[in-house]
Amino acid sequence: MNVVLKNDLLLRALLREPTPRRPIWLMRQAGRYLPEYRATRARAGGFLQMCTNPEIACEITLQPVDRFPLDAAILFSDILTIPHAMNLGLEFEAGEGPRFERPVRSAADIDKLGVPDPGRELKYVIDAVSLVRRELGGRVPLIGFAGSPWTVATYMVEGGGSKTFGVIKRMMYEAPRDLHRLLEVLAKSTIQYLNAQIAAGAQAVMLFDTWGGVLTPAQYEEFSLRYMAEVIDALTRQADGRRVPNIVFTKGGGAWLKKIAAIGCDCLGVDWTTDLATAQLAVDGRVALQGNLDPAALFATPEVLRAETLRVLASYGDGPGHVFNLGHGITPDVDPERVALLVATVQSHRLVPA
Repeated sequence: MNVVLKNDLLLRALLREPTPRRPIWLMRQAGRYLPEYRATRARAGGFLQMCTNPEIACEITLQPVDRFPLDAAILFSDILTIPHAMNLGLEFEAGEGPRFERPVRSAADIDKLGVPDPGRELKYVIDAVSLVRRELGGRVPLIGFAGSPWTVATYMVEGGGSKTFGVIKRMMYEAPRDLHRLLEVLAKSTIQYLNAQIAAGAQAVMLFDTWGGVLTPAQYEEFSLRYMAEVIDALTRQADGRRVPNIVFTKGGGAWLKKIAAIGCDCLGVDWTTDLATAQLAVDGRVALQGNLDPAALFATPEVLRAETLRVLASYGDGPGHVFNLGHGITPDVDPERVALLVATVQSHRLVPA
């Protein structure tokens, strides 16, 4: 574990320390847009099989880092590993996304849930973290992650993905105490899970609150932000002799950046609907910012992609505390050559010292 980290730009930027250029990594950087990923998936037989095999998860985690000079690796896994460990019958249907055979829709269902032991039910993830950290050899930091309690709960209650979130919103209105009990179990599970990832070698961690933006402002504070604050407050802060930064990302949460920054996180992910200059004013220098190129810009001509990338860089300015990323995950139909151009554009942009 004590291998010297050759590139620590990400960790420095997350803590708002000066860097000579912006670090860059991409949400879903290990994924279906890469031909090597598709080949691995064909060999492995399915998404869940890849997630639960540490050697394959390690291979996929390293694929984008081997192909592009990215400044971080993010563990190949899924935000639904915790409910998978709760024995809810998770399956990934081709073209349909995740489905739970046994969704959680009553007080009795919640009573049956326990906090999974990361060293047993989630050992495959922790083993993958250790393996990736070893195989990286200090090239770049490794990011671990989990879904936010609210986001994971939406899948557990809906039984899969949803466009309206009608089932969980009905629970929210009709049985809020039950929903709070579910979120409390998930918060405790997420704390143990992320701390186990840190102990195994993750050098930064991220909370993906993909569906926080479907809530009203008051609901967001009560059912999402409250539990992310609980997780952030209990995370391990030091490992291998240095700080372990954390990132919180609520898709569609631009109006709440000030409140999110107040929970004690180190960095906020910002989606493409909020300008970074506006986000900086909202957080008033309290946290770093991550983002926020529109993922669809990767379909643009090289000239337009370069211009859009430089626009995002200019919107933040030259001050410390910016990690370049997309405003959400990369999509499967992106040409890897566009990713190469994006990375090169960001890394050739030198910062002017204050």
